Formats: sequence, C-alpha cells, structure tokens
Amino acid sequence: MNTLITDVKSLEIETLKNLKNSKANNTLRAYESDFRDFSIFCTKNGFSSIPTQPKIIALYITHLSKSCKFSTLKRRIASISVIHKLKGHYLDTKHPIIMENLLGIKRTLGSRQKAKKPILINDLKLIIKAIDEDKIRDKALILVGFAGGFRRSELVNIYFQDIDFVPEGVKILIKRSKTDQSGEGSIKAIPYFENQEFCPVIALKDYLNKKFSNLDKRKKEGKIFEISDKSVALIIKRYAEKAGLDSSKYAGHSLRSGFATTAAEFGAEERNIMAMTGHKTTQMVRRYIQEANLFKNNALKNIKI
Repeated sequence: MNTLITDVKSLEIETLKNLKNSKANNTLRAYESDFRDFSIFCTKNGFSSIPTQPKIIALYITHLSKSCKFSTLKRRIASISVIHKLKGHYLDTKHPIIMENLLGIKRTLGSRQKAKKPILINDLKLIIKAIDEDKIRDKALILVGFAGGFRRSELVNIYFQDIDFVPEGVKILIKRSKTDQSGEGSIKAIPYFENQEFCPVIALKDYLNKKFSNLDKRKKEGKIFEISDKSVALIIKRYAEKAGLDSSKYAGHSLRSGFATTAAEFGAEERNIMAMTGHKTTQMVRRYIQEANLFKNNALKNIKI
C-alpha cells in the first residue's frame, strides 16, 4: 500500500512537470503575474484565491472592468484557470455567472482592442532613414523583423546557426514560437529587395559580417541580436520618434502587423501571409486584410464630387 501511495505521488509530481513544460516560460510568468493580482483582490476581500469559486471570479472581473480592457479580463480568467490546473484544482470558467457577466461587460465596454499602429512601407522608410549608419544592428533588426513578420520573442531568439543565406535571399529557422510550443520548428524565407537601402537580407549580411568578422568559424554561434524582447519595442519607439512619428502609437508588434497589412495591401493571399507570420487561425490575419482594404475597396472610391 505504501508503495502504491509513493507511486501515485511521483506520478502527480511528474504530471505537474508536464503541465508546466507544456507552456513557455514567458507564458507561465504571465499566468503567475495575473494570478498574483487575483490573490491580492481575494486577500483584501476575505476570499479564497485557490481553490476559488465562479462567483469570486465574476466579482473579480467586475472589479477589473472599471480599469481594464475586455481582452485583459479574458486573459486573467485563463490565467486563474491554468494555475488551478497546475495545483490540481478544477475551476469551471464556463459557469453561467462568469459567462453572463462577461457578456454584460462586453456590451458595456466593447471588446475591440486598441491596437498599436502597424509600421507600413512609408513609416518603415522614415524609420530606417532615421537610423545612424553605425547602428547596423538596429537596421537589421527592424528590416528583418518587418520582412519576416516576426514576433518579438522569435526575433530575439534567432541564433547564428539558424541563418542560411541562399541565392534567393535568406532562410531563418524558428525553433519555437507562441503557436509551436512543441518545438517542431518552421522556416521563414526572406528574398532580396530591389531597393538595397531597405533590403533585410543585405542589412542582415552587413551586420553579421561586422559582428562575427574576427571570430573563428567554429565560434560563430549564439543569439545574433543579444537583446530582450522588450528592447525591440524600445528600439522601434526610439527611431519612430527620431523619424518624426508619434512613438506612443508603435510597439514591438508594429513590425509584425505592418508586414501582414502591407502584404495584404499588395495582394498577398491569406494563406501566404499566415505561412510567414505563423498564425494558426484566420481571425487576426483577416483583420489585417480588412485594414489594408479600408480605402482600396471603399464605397466612396468612385464617387466624384
């Protein structure tokens, strides 16, 4: 009997490890941060944070709705649910008191996120022209980030070994991404641009040649940009401001959304955009396409006054 109990305990520990390994470290940290906020709310009001009840979740999201976006409310519920699973507790996040409350809040607030602006072609050119000639890392970072529709986390985790220059351009291996937590990997192919000043392949070559020029071939390894994902947003904002743009409207995601919107504007098919960005569903990509077509397919386009 003791052996059986020990075996079950070891299985529980192993199961918890598997649950944790199913999520990226950054994702787990985000869940834990969200749950800390929920715990503070519960402590202040004399509630139990774990295990908790649907009624407490409903009260919490009502409390948050006064200062948070609708998307934040949904993320907090998901975070609380995940932490409960990791601790071995069941929580019914589909309970009517939660779902009906969310629906009421949605009708009051609206659910559309106020997204940061995409960096489109004209913005991109202004930003690149604002970069000093010796800042070749920043130029390569922005051009490659835009051309590959990269997430910030993907961009800062490109290793020297992941890059393969070919006659057509460059192939970059993405070992793991937000939608590929199992690490199957994917390859982004970026061709040469006709305009060399804004060519991501040439910018990347120039940067790598300078960065690794004095190293033995065997020592050419490690992350190529050596910055955090938060730094990507700061770099974009810095050069957007220098270019005379409103830096508060741009963020790290502006490169990715800029690629998708620009590609859609120039007629790229939905599936080809998704192949580059790694989106698994069409919802967000179709939003980019809709944005790109606001004026192209505008009902007022052919009206002459």
